[in-house]
Amino acid sequence: MELAIWLLALIASGLLAVPTFMYAAECLLGSLPGAVSPTSKHAPRLPLVVLVPAHDEEQGIAAALQNIVAQLRSGDRLLVVADNCSDQTAMVARAAGAEVIERHDPSKRGKGYALDFGLAHLARDPRPVVVIVDADCRLLPGALDALSRAVSATGRPAQSSYLMVAGSNPARRPAVAEFAFLVKNLVRPRGLARAGFPCQMTGSGMAIPWAAIGSIELAHGHLVEDMKLGLDLAGAGYPPLFCEEAGVRSDFPETVEGRDSQRRRWEHGHLGMLAASFKRLLSRRTLGDPNRLAMTLDVLVPPLTLLAAAVAAVIAVGAVVAGLGFGLAPLSVAAASGILLLIGTGAAWVAHGRQVMPARSLLKIPGYMLGKVWIYPRALIGRSEQNWIRTDRTRS
Repeated sequence: MELAIWLLALIASGLLAVPTFMYAAECLLGSLPGAVSPTSKHAPRLPLVVLVPAHDEEQGIAAALQNIVAQLRSGDRLLVVADNCSDQTAMVARAAGAEVIERHDPSKRGKGYALDFGLAHLARDPRPVVVIVDADCRLLPGALDALSRAVSATGRPAQSSYLMVAGSNPARRPAVAEFAFLVKNLVRPRGLARAGFPCQMTGSGMAIPWAAIGSIELAHGHLVEDMKLGLDLAGAGYPPLFCEEAGVRSDFPETVEGRDSQRRRWEHGHLGMLAASFKRLLSRRTLGDPNRLAMTLDVLVPPLTLLAAAVAAVIAVGAVVAGLGFGLAPLSVAAASGILLLIGTGAAWVAHGRQVMPARSLLKIPGYMLGKVWIYPRALIGRSEQNWIRTDRTRS
């Protein structure tokens, strides 16, 4: 009995050490000084199409499209897919100068279905590069040029530096959430790039060579279709690269309801990918392909709050096992994971996070973590979010 308890505790702490080590390595590499050097400065800027999936985005889509149009060049296209909209999204998008197609199929809701519908339409007159931009995002200057050149230089998909930032009310700034998003979408992809590995697709500012479009399946309602897309592209021989010089930004929802809804979708979707990725990790194809292996290990890193909670749990279990005299090995492995988690997160905060999350905001971390804990039991019992629901961005 003692041996079984010791062994189970050791296995649990050992399994958790793998994603914790991956997380810490990405954060440490991503926190080194300087940006990842662009490899596409002198590559030709290929014609592109910006594909914008939109669901009930009447209020903000005009500004988003004006931002995109300002970066288009001769030969480029701008296509909006108004997907299952109940408002005037299509009309507003046309008035803003976009080509618009409308899709109505309430039985198949999801960003993936909208993208698949848009790509089928584009097949009649394609461009060498497809750039997917969400309807609530804005491109930083030069983003489209940088993405097009990255694809041109490598023949691979490219993911922009896509970050969410505080809105117009600094008093309600979600500092901890903003830092967590920065770690996930900037620090860790930068770390992977520095190690020579591909990165995940993160949802907006995704550039895909048209040659790769036929190798992926988008017609699904998966909540983290971006993560699935990146893995599918890597599996088809098109591992995505991180294009840090292309910036895309979006504002956090300003209402508690909006932030909670957004958080549920992301967390549930990511948890749904963990089981599938663990199976993929054990496949011979993944183990024999360094790019697929790196991306799979990256997906196996849980959301930061869940990772921290899991590390704390295995440390507690290891302490109990050690206190009962069963051995120190489980506690030692768990404590090493805790140290790696702190070092990686601390390095990311020192290098990138002090502006978005000042030292005084560190006191908010326990409350932020407690506020997220309730998400996970619902997802684990199968009651995860399933529909593409527009994030509530109403100002409170």
